[in-house]
Amino acid sequence: MILLNPNRHESLCPDERSREIMRKTIAFFENKGLKKVKEDDHARAWYADFLEFVKQERLFATLLTPARYGESADCRWDTWRNCEFNEILAFYGLAYWYTWQVSILGLGPIWMSKNEEMKRKAAQLLQEGNVFAFGLSERTHGADIYSTEMSLAPQPDGSYRANGEKYYIGNANLAPMVSTFGKMADTGEYVFFPADYRQKNYELIRNVCASQSYVGQYALHDYPVSAAEILHRGQEAWDACLNTVNVGKFNLGWASIGICTHALYEAIRHAANRRLYNMAVTDFPHVKQMFTDAYARLVAMKLFSLRAADYMRAASPDDRRYLLYNPIVKMKVTTQGEEVINLLWDVI
Repeated sequence: MILLNPNRHESLCPDERSREIMRKTIAFFENKGLKKVKEDDHARAWYADFLEFVKQERLFATLLTPARYGESADCRWDTWRNCEFNEILAFYGLAYWYTWQVSILGLGPIWMSKNEEMKRKAAQLLQEGNVFAFGLSERTHGADIYSTEMSLAPQPDGSYRANGEKYYIGNANLAPMVSTFGKMADTGEYVFFPADYRQKNYELIRNVCASQSYVGQYALHDYPVSAAEILHRGQEAWDACLNTVNVGKFNLGWASIGICTHALYEAIRHAANRRLYNMAVTDFPHVKQMFTDAYARLVAMKLFSLRAADYMRAASPDDRRYLLYNPIVKMKVTTQGEEVINLLWDVI
């Protein structure tokens, strides 16, 4: 069956380490159990157990470190297996997927940078089990990169001081490298630099969402940045911002697929165990129609996203089909996911 079945999971990854990651991740959540997953969600409990599992099994280090910077031969940035991991995490809970997703966004400007020192630092932090964050959005302007107010001012000694706020930033409470987007105070050039939540000039203001995830608002107050820490300047910073969104927001479609798959199974189980008018709810013609419609939409979502993953892997200066398929996965697959959920709501 093309849809994820954790009881009979057959990974499409060709290598054993990748298959092991998928098996162990499924086992982690199955051992935790649906009851505890739901309790943690309702209590908005921070997912420390999951992050410890990620650290112990070196999951993010293996999946998100390019081969050149990895400590083992299994490390690589592989869109195909990352899609499978997206689906599994979202199947069990969006919060678990979210901390992975925003780490991908945070790593984008780092891996696209020419700054080898910062790349090696990121690789080491991944090995240590850390998460990452992407400091783009601001409260007033959202993700309007033209209007960013984060400012980086040159100092007489050749260093810089950063001032400004960012808003709706996942992992802002725990990321030792928050890839922060701003403008040079003197030239107006765009710039990317990392900020560390542990530094005293980094003010973590609050979590702006009532959920398990930490979606933070943070401020930098004369935050010191050395010249050696600059990731991008000028056009390169602009390009890194857009390309990070291209690579990272693609994952939204896969999150929808994972969520909808679990919801489909739960809805079928619920309806099959209810009897109305002396018949199972699943035997009602209109319920059959809604389940069929939901299943067909969900399968189409996954088939389209698999093809888009192919185009992302095959991308080159001469093959840019991903530029069409990628935003459709981000937008249309997710909105079809809403249609699937609406159909399932009508059933239950």
